Amino acid sequence: MEPLRRLLPSINSLVVFEVAGRLSSFSGAARELGMTQAAVSYAIHRLENQLGTALFLREHRRVRLSEAGQKFHADVAIGLSHIQRSAQGLRAVATGGHVTLSCSTAFAAFWMVPRMARFREDLPQVDLRIQTADRDLDLVGEGIPLGIRGGNPQDWPQYHAEALAPEEIYPVCAAAWQPPAGRPGTVRALLAHPLIHLEEPFRQATTWAEWFAPAGVSAREVPKGLQINDYVLVVQSVLERQGIALGWRHLIEGLVQKGVLVRLTDHVLTTGKSFHVVWPKDATLSRAAQDVRNWLLDQRAAGG
Repeated sequence: MEPLRRLLPSINSLVVFEVAGRLSSFSGAARELGMTQAAVSYAIHRLENQLGTALFLREHRRVRLSEAGQKFHADVAIGLSHIQRSAQGLRAVATGGHVTLSCSTAFAAFWMVPRMARFREDLPQVDLRIQTADRDLDLVGEGIPLGIRGGNPQDWPQYHAEALAPEEIYPVCAAAWQPPAGRPGTVRALLAHPLIHLEEPFRQATTWAEWFAPAGVSAREVPKGLQINDYVLVVQSVLERQGIALGWRHLIEGLVQKGVLVRLTDHVLTTGKSFHVVWPKDATLSRAAQDVRNWLLDQRAAGG
C-alpha cells in the first residue's frame, strides 16, 4: 500500500477540498478559510495532480464535484469530522472550563433555570452551556458531554445513565383559575373541564388517556382539547387559565410549592420510568463535565 504521506500532499489540501466541495465554490471556500481564491484553486489543483483525477468540473462562473470528487468528498468529510470531534474532546479534557448540557426546553426552563443560582454558587469555575432541542441529540455526534433523557437505560446502550428523578405525573391548574362549579376534586370530575394535551413530535410523552386508564376511565371518555407540542407552552397555557394539564412532578413541583400551580386530585401516575443524566461510554469526561454530572445527581439528595 502506498504511504499516505506520499499519496496526499497535506491535511490542508483536504480541508480546502472539503469546504470547496461543500460550498461548490472556490471563492466561497476562500472566504470561509480566510484564504485567497488563487490559493484555494492552487490547493485543489495540487490535490488533483497528486491523485491523478479531476475532483471538480469547472463550469462558467461555478464549480461542482465530479463523480470521483463526490465519492472522495464523502469520505473526506467523514474523516475530518471524526478528527475534529476527537481533537475537541482532547482539548475539552485538557482545558475543562465550559460544559454543554443537552436537554429539553421544559427541563431547562422548569428544572435547570430555577437552580442556576445554586449552580453558580457551587461551581463558579464552570461555564455551563445549555443546549435545548425538540429531540434527543446524538451526544457523540454533536460533541456534547452530558444530556438529560427520559425512559429506560437499556434503550441507550451507548451511554452511561444515572437516574435523576422518577416519572410521576398528576394534573395541575393555575392558582388563579376558579371555574364556576369549583375545581375538580376527583378523577372523573376532570372530564367536565378543558384538558390541555401535550403532543410531543419526537419524544414519547404520557397522554391523558394513559393517565386516566389506571383510574378506570376509558380513552373514548377523554375529551379532546387544546393540543400543544411544547411543554413550556402547555404550562404557559395553564397559567393563562386555558385549562388543566398533566404535570411532571420533577418539572412543576417548584411551581406548585410557590403556589403558582395547584395540584388536582390524589391520583398520581408512576410510569416506572425515570429521567436520567447520560454521558457517552466511548468518551472521556473533562473534570468540569464530571463536576456538572455529580452536581446534577447531588440535587436528588438536596430535594432537587
